[in-house]
Amino acid sequence: MPDPDFAEAVLAIVERIPAGRVMTYGDVGIAVGSEAPRAVGRVMALYGHSVSWWRVVPASGMPPQGHERLALPHYREEGTPLRRVESPDEYRIALSAARLPYSHEIYAEVVL
Repeated sequence: MPDPDFAEAVLAIVERIPAGRVMTYGDVGIAVGSEAPRAVGRVMALYGHSVSWWRVVPASGMPPQGHERLALPHYREEGTPLRRVESPDEYRIALSAARLPYSHEIYAEVVL
């Protein structure tokens, strides 16, 4: 089980991701002062249902694995930039346009 403080920090960051934008698992890790994208993924797998989980994606730009169909309506409703939408199961997020920039206030407290 993930450390409760770490899990709480991850979920707090995810709650702050604006509609139509995404962060990678690694980005969320950076925002909480960690270099552990897999730990972020574990938190999302266990507790992500309580936040806007579709806004956290792999660095590949793919939607969260196994949740492609569930995520697509959220992306469309929020206007998240997508590319190669071939079916509800096969598409990518246009990371160059959708990814939250490191200049966003979410990263303001990060000490790199």
